[in-house]
Amino acid sequence: MRINQVVIEVRRRGGICRVSSVLDRGFSRRDVDGAVSAGLLSRPIRGWLAVPGADADLLRAARAGVVLSCLTQAQRLGLWVHDRRTGIHAAATPGSSGQKPKDMTVHWFTPLIPRHPEALVDPIENVLAAVAACEPFEQALATWDSALNKNLVTLEALRRFSWKPAARRILEQATPFADAGLETYLRPRLRWLRLPLRIQTWIHGHRVDVLIGARLIIQIDGGTHVGAQRLEDNRHDAELRLMGYHVIRVGYQQVINEWEVVQNVIMRAVAQGLHLAA
Repeated sequence: MRINQVVIEVRRRGGICRVSSVLDRGFSRRDVDGAVSAGLLSRPIRGWLAVPGADADLLRAARAGVVLSCLTQAQRLGLWVHDRRTGIHAAATPGSSGQKPKDMTVHWFTPLIPRHPEALVDPIENVLAAVAACEPFEQALATWDSALNKNLVTLEALRRFSWKPAARRILEQATPFADAGLETYLRPRLRWLRLPLRIQTWIHGHRVDVLIGARLIIQIDGGTHVGAQRLEDNRHDAELRLMGYHVIRVGYQQVINEWEVVQNVIMRAVAQGLHLAA
């Protein structure tokens, strides 16, 4: 029996896969049964194999007959999402069978990219489609921007698909240049000012989060704005001011919970002409 090779094959497939996939690779049922009997593999559900310590979310997806999608898969890919949630978001094709757990949010939709029978995670295009239908506009836009920024997709490729209205609206405004999520929020929130708005642009050897007009800079602090990072940010702010720029620095909680205050400061800066070239 080649039980060790069976285990290697299952690990190569992410630590969990269908029995049929292993058999298709030339292994016998005796090989599979031997690996299970030896405790090297388990059968989490009929027709599937898993290694000890297999990814818990993938195991839940296999047992429920769904694929990880939407916010859950976005987080697994390292994309920006508004809230880090513990509940699983999954997807399934309408009409598919299986008992879906009550604590699992399942998005029922026909996927843009067909789902392979063995797949336990959605392709990125399907993930973005689910996010567009699940999240409010600016939160979904931030996740789309993050996917573009990480080069998981391109605008050119996304435009070739047939999207639903909510996703089409997001696609019209998505950009690969925002990488922190909150920068994305500022684009739709400040568009009414009808001023040039540039995201993640380089000035004096550093990227700034948002540049309004020619001289007004908005810097958004995240959780890393402490210690050495804070000192470096303060030094760069001072350099920008010496070059004639006006810098407004705000924090995460201000953007999320005190936007009216932040907007009021920006409006007054614009009214004073601080966005204009010297």
